[in-house]
Order: sequence, then structure tokens, then C-alpha cells
Amino acid sequence: MTDTTCHLSISLDGYVAGPHQSLTDGLGVRGQELHTWHLGDPRATDADRAAETWLMRPRGAYVMGRNMFGPVRGEWDERWDGWWGEEPPYHAPVFVLTHHPRESIAMAGGTTFHFVTEGFDAAYAQALAAADGRGVDIAGGASTVRQALAADVVDELVLDVVPVLLGDGERLFDGVGSFGFEPVEVLPSPLATHIRYRRAAR
Repeated sequence: MTDTTCHLSISLDGYVAGPHQSLTDGLGVRGQELHTWHLGDPRATDADRAAETWLMRPRGAYVMGRNMFGPVRGEWDERWDGWWGEEPPYHAPVFVLTHHPRESIAMAGGTTFHFVTEGFDAAYAQALAAADGRGVDIAGGASTVRQALAADVVDELVLDVVPVLLGDGERLFDGVGSFGFEPVEVLPSPLATHIRYRRAAR
């Protein structure tokens, strides 16, 4: 059975992105502070490197929100192919939630972005089919992950809890009524506490 994962960095006060996301601040104001543990900080430890292997493990397909794909809003009236350059790190089909149709975009390295206008359930079903048993990852952002949690499709959730307070931005658990996961592994470092949760037994 296909395993569905999600891996996010989160502030102590529950934000996965800062406020005012834009072309110049893709993660919002101060949002970059949530990711120093895997972006070359010299204080990174073996714990951070182990968590990075969790983050970068290959998956068969991905689901992400339009806000994760980029800052363009409304109709696709300007060219935007994502934040990641000519060769995004996914190397698999990525299903992007949007209200505005767009043709798929094939990128170098095997990533193809498909734009889904029928909602999360449709995007997830397409990702499951494309993954063909190799696993689906819910790539973000916060709204998409909340929809995945509400649909009860996430088997493993990894949170990199970063010791910063953002005070505003995109909160992960707003409106989430329950947390059906149990911690199975914790890796601490000065930059983040990496907690791997699995779906609790029922």
C-alpha cells in the first residue's frame, strides 16, 4: 500500500511560513529562519543531516498548493514555473492545487507539474495513481497539509521544530480538530528538534 508522508519545518508558535509571502519573500518575512538546519548552517549536526535524508527521500508523486508553487495569483497571466529553476528537486509528478486551469509543465530531471482544479481529493487520487506504490508526499503549504490531515491520508508526519517565534504567517494546525499521530523518533540539534510521527494505531 502506498505510504503518504509530509515533512515541514515549523516555528515554536506553530507557523510554517512567515507573513507577507511574495516573490522576494517566498517563505514570508523571516520564514527562511525555519530552514537554516538544512540550508548550509555551519552549526548543523548529524541529527540535521539525518532529517535531511527524510526530507529528500524519493517519492513517487507529490501534492502541493498553489502558494507553495509560487507567488502568482489569479489567472496564469504571467510565466511562472516554480521556485526551483530548470530542474526542481522532485523528479516525479507534482499535482498543484489551483482554481485556474493550466497546461502541465515538464521540467528537467523528471519533474512534471500538473495543475488540478477539482480540489484536494482529486489531486491526491491522481498522485496515488501516478506514484504506483512508490509513495506520495504532501509537500505543502499549510492549507494543503490541513486538507490532507482532514482527509486522514497522512501516514507519516515529520516536523522540524525550530526554536524561533515568528508571531504571524501561515499556521499549520488552525482548524485541525485532532492529532492522530504518535512520535516514533526524535533527533535534537541546536537548530531544530526533528520529530517523526506515525499514524496512531486504531
